[in-house]
This record gives sequence, structure tokens and C-alpha cells, in this order.
Amino acid sequence: MAKYRKKPVEVEAVKFEDTTESISAIAEIAHDNLIRVDYRQKPVVLHIPTLEGVMTAQVGDYIIRGVEGELYPCKPDIFEKTYEKVSDN
Repeated sequence: MAKYRKKPVEVEAVKFEDTTESISAIAEIAHDNLIRVDYRQKPVVLHIPTLEGVMTAQVGDYIIRGVEGELYPCKPDIFEKTYEKVSDN
């Protein structure tokens, strides 16, 4: 069996928090993708269109924009094991 290593790739990501700043930053990286914050659920959730369909993110999850502009949520523990910050831009 062959082994493979993930290529280093830079992505944009925002931690989803129930704040105006976080939601605005997520909308900015989403570009034309429609994200929806659902305040009817407690705790609040975010519905994100992904290549696999609409996924739900919880507060604390990271929202990532991939190399092709696709969006997807990532749990914080996985995000921290997979990514390191390269800039604040």
C-alpha cells in the first residue's frame, strides 16, 4: 500500500461565532454562496452550501473556503491539527 502526504495548500477560514464580525467575515469568504444563520435553533447554527449539499456548522466550527472557492465546515480539533496560520489577511 502506498502512503501519501497532503500537499501544503493555503485556504481562507473564519471561526464561526455568534457575532456580527464573524458572520460578516464568513459572508465575505462565501462570495456568491448563500449562507444562512439559523437563530431558531439553540445554539445557533450556520447552513452552508458545499459540494456535497447543505451542511450545518455549529458555533466554534471553522468555515473554510477551499482552493476552488468551495465552502465547507470543519470541527475545531480537526482544523487545528490540519492547518496553521500563515497571515491575518
